[in-house]
Amino acid sequence: MPEAKTAKILVVFYSRDGSVEALAKAVGEGAREAGAEVRLRRVPEIVPAAVMAKVPGWEERSNRMLAEYGAPTLDDAEWADGIILGTPTRFGNTSAELKAFIDSLGSLWFQGKLNGKAAGAFTSSAGPHGGNETTVLSLFIPMAHLGFIIVPTGYTHERIVQGHGTPYGASSISGLNSAPPTAADLEVAKHQGARVTQVAAALKAAR
Repeated sequence: MPEAKTAKILVVFYSRDGSVEALAKAVGEGAREAGAEVRLRRVPEIVPAAVMAKVPGWEERSNRMLAEYGAPTLDDAEWADGIILGTPTRFGNTSAELKAFIDSLGSLWFQGKLNGKAAGAFTSSAGPHGGNETTVLSLFIPMAHLGFIIVPTGYTHERIVQGHGTPYGASSISGLNSAPPTAADLEVAKHQGARVTQVAAALKAAR
């Protein structure tokens, strides 16, 4: 008989150029290695196609990610023991696309179905002072309202001590050329996935 999964983890992200997608995949990998059953979901666009057409490759990348991961649903959120949210920075805050998904969770909040689930967040920005820390912290606010148990990364991995990621959540700096996360960035993201899984499994066992 196969070993039971320790926790069910939902990774919900928005990514336009692929940096946050790479972090999301690493978060999911870390969660799986910690024994979790994982669902990766990419939130859909909220802008019209005419706007997307002004940026080369935007619509094509969006269609690929939606086809590969699917869009998150309320059933996904209810299914999960832990939810990890990923977004690019938008003026030091979360993207409107991810915020739209968070705002859709009102019915689950009303029923108390998110209370006690573990949660974390990760992000990517164009520059070292582009708002990585403030973006992750901005996601802690709705997490608290929704009843999540917030799980920061802290300084629980040597890469974070060395300056990769943040003590709040994994992160990367893509620069003006949309550079992918470094190996160290991805290592922190994997660690975050495992850490949230461990807390989610402990909370699940305690219920």
